[in-house]
This record gives sequence, structure tokens and C-alpha cells, in this order.
Amino acid sequence: MALDGAFLHCIAEELNSLIGTRIDKIYQPGRDELVLSFRGKGGAVRVLFSVSADAARVHITQTSPENPAQPPMFCMLLRKHLSGGKLEAIEQDGLERILRLKIRANNEMGDSILLTLVCEIMGRFSNVILVNEHGRIVDSLRRVDEDISRVRLVLPAMEYASPPREPRICLLDCKDDEIAQRLADCPAGALSKTVIRLFEGISPIVAREWEFYTGRGDAVSVPLDETQLSRFLFAVHQTQQMLRDPAELCFTSVRTKEGQLKDFSFMRIAQYGAFMVTAEFDSASALLDAFYAQRDRFTRMRQRANDLFRLLANTSERIAKRVANQKQELIACDNMETDRRCGDLISANLYRIQRGDSAAVIEDFYQESCPTVSIPLDVRLTPAQNAQAYYKKYRKACTAKKKLTELIAAGESEQEYIDSVFDALTRAECESDLVQLRQELSEQGYLRLNRKAAKPPKPMQPFHFVSSDGLDIYVGR
Repeated sequence: MALDGAFLHCIAEELNSLIGTRIDKIYQPGRDELVLSFRGKGGAVRVLFSVSADAARVHITQTSPENPAQPPMFCMLLRKHLSGGKLEAIEQDGLERILRLKIRANNEMGDSILLTLVCEIMGRFSNVILVNEHGRIVDSLRRVDEDISRVRLVLPAMEYASPPREPRICLLDCKDDEIAQRLADCPAGALSKTVIRLFEGISPIVAREWEFYTGRGDAVSVPLDETQLSRFLFAVHQTQQMLRDPAELCFTSVRTKEGQLKDFSFMRIAQYGAFMVTAEFDSASALLDAFYAQRDRFTRMRQRANDLFRLLANTSERIAKRVANQKQELIACDNMETDRRCGDLISANLYRIQRGDSAAVIEDFYQESCPTVSIPLDVRLTPAQNAQAYYKKYRKACTAKKKLTELIAAGESEQEYIDSVFDALTRAECESDLVQLRQELSEQGYLRLNRKAAKPPKPMQPFHFVSSDGLDIYVGR
């Protein structure tokens, strides 16, 4: 699901429309995010830069993220150097996942200088680096010292050096003979994995799509036969044409039937067949904006609800243990009839039992054959007191059985309630849903809230579905 070089090429083509505009505002909503607002004749356009390990990207965004009250140091540094700067060019070396924004700005002396904002989209090594007119680093969103990497340092005042580039085929200008020769030189293996190693800026989903077309839906391995090579080169030509002509692009997202987002690409995806659902977008930025907005919203909700998940999990485990112990005690109450019978037998044979006997050997008249049984006695008690002791155990077991039955039913009911809250929590879509659940758990005594003057939460709206006949269906929370 990483942003590949080919998709970044599409983003760069969209950002070219901003050339000539000026940087109006600069924000840093989070530790790994930057937002630059460019203003031109058509109004303001926001560009999001993210260096998050699992969501590194750059694109035009329509969202307005919440900004901290105190801007971070790197944000203030960018405001100092780039505010009012004019975007002159956007560069990408082949299909490398690096964009360079050339910005004309004025220094402290009022002289015009050309600064470069380098955006490196490389997974957990992603970074945004400001480079001055002399090619030296002013600062970066993430500083990389010797404790992090000894290969490539990213620190202020150091000379900027691009990450090492591997000698791979660039899809934008490759030739059929070169592709065929490089494929022939590759060791045997799956075509999709070979393509990832061979081509620059190609993501796994594009490589699998090429293999899907080459093998007509079947798995293909290197080396290729003549027919397979012909189909593979045709798929490569089609992708080349898409990147050269933006009108041919089809920005597609892929998700499961349950709605979980899986991947995206700049081309139509057919490899999943009916197992996945695809959706098309008008632009690369619109796709990334929707894709990561939904995924980030889910992630943020999970983070904010972590304490509730832990509370519900611990409560559910505690209830389950309590109910299990109560059921074990209830099973032990099944011997209460034996205690009553022992009391009756001792009462009927008081004249035969002496104080100090450790057991009463008497006939059990509750059984048809009246067998002789031995009933344990407490040597400290009289025979009548021993009988009363057995009656007391019987009455205690009767009361316990009644109470345990009620407690087990209440525990199972409580477990069902906790499970329903857990289910509602997994379906929470916004902050108001979490507030509502916290309020409910507080009213039930599971959670203690800080009593602060605040607006009461809005009631949770029911889920809305539309049937195949066009009927509106509302499902309560």
C-alpha cells in the first residue's frame, strides 16, 4: 500500500498547476505532517506532506486538520524561510519517490534566493528537508543522526545528498530490447517479484496486475516464453501510455466487501475479480485524500478508544471469571440433599449415638434395602447438635443455590451488555460516538469521568441504509 514512484509522478503532474503561486500559510498538525497553503489567482490550495511510516505521501488535500496551539519548531522555521515564497518548479528524478519543490524566497537581508523543499517518500525513512541555495540542509522534519543511521545523516548545516539510487529500469523511457534482456538475465522466480526488483517506482499491486494480464489470470514465472513476453510488453506499454497521457489514468482504490481499505493505484485493477470492491476517483489527490482520511479516521478512533477497549476487555474477563467461580459453587450445592438426609438419620437414631463418637453407623431408611451407612460426626458435639449442624449446612446450601442462580443470571446479563458496548465501540465513527459511550459507561458505574462544564453530547444517529427497492432503512445504535 506504499506510494510508488509512478503514482508520485501523477501527483507531481497535478502539483505543476501550482507553479507560479505563493506560499500563504504553513501548518504542522502533527509530528509527521505538514500542510502548505499555496495562493494564486484561483484561490488557496492546501498540500499535505506526511512522513508517517505507514502513510507517507504528498498530495493536494481538501481537509482542514486541527492545528496545535503552539506550532512546532520546524513549522516556525519554514514560516521564517518560505512564507511568501513563489513555487517555481517541481522536479522528480525518473520515478524515484522524491519530489523537489523549488521555491523563490527572500532571505533576512531581502535578497532573492532559491530554496528547495525535498519530500522523500520512503516508508519509515520518509522525510521533508529544507535545503538552502548552497545545497546545505537548513533543517528537516526528522533529524537523522549517527544513532539512527551511519550511512546517511540528515542534520542542519550538512550538505544534502540524495539517497542511493539503484540501477533499475525507468518505466518512462525504457525500450523493449532492454526489458527483454534484463528479464532474460534475471533468475527464475515469480514475475511480479522480478518486476519489483527490475523496475523503478513500481508497486506490488502494479506488478501483480502485469502478471495477471501476462498469464491471463494464472501465475507466471521467469523466464517468459514468446507469447508471455509479448503480453507483458503490451501491459508495460499500456502503463507507459497512461503516465504520458493523464487522460488515460484511472485512479482506483481497492477495499474488501466489509469496507476495509486495502490498496490503490493509478490504473484499473482486475486481479482480485469479485473478491474485492474497487472505486474510481477523478484525481490522484482525491484518491489519497479519501483513502487516508478514512484510514486515519479509523486509526485515530482506535487510539482514542484504547482506554475503553482495555476497560471493556478487563471487565469482560473479570465477569467471566466471577461467573465461572459461581457456577462451580453452584455445582457444590448439589450435595445439600445428602446433608438433609444425614440430619434426618442422626435425629432418628439419637438413642444409639453417644457423645464423642466420630461416626454414626446406622441404617439408611431412605433406600429400599436399608443398607448400613457411616455418617461422620464432630466429637465435640452431642448427637442432636450434629444433626442440627447437618441441617444448618442444608439450609445454607439452599440459600446459596438461590442466590448463586440469581448472581449467575445477572452476570451473564452483564456480560451481554458489555459485549454490546464493545460492539458499539468497534462501530464508532466519530468523537461524539465515543463521548456517548463514555457517558453511558459512567452512568452504569464502569467509568469515572472528570466533571467539567461541557456541552452534553449529541444523541447518536441511527445507521442509514437504502434497500434495493429504494426504501430507507434506519437501524438504531
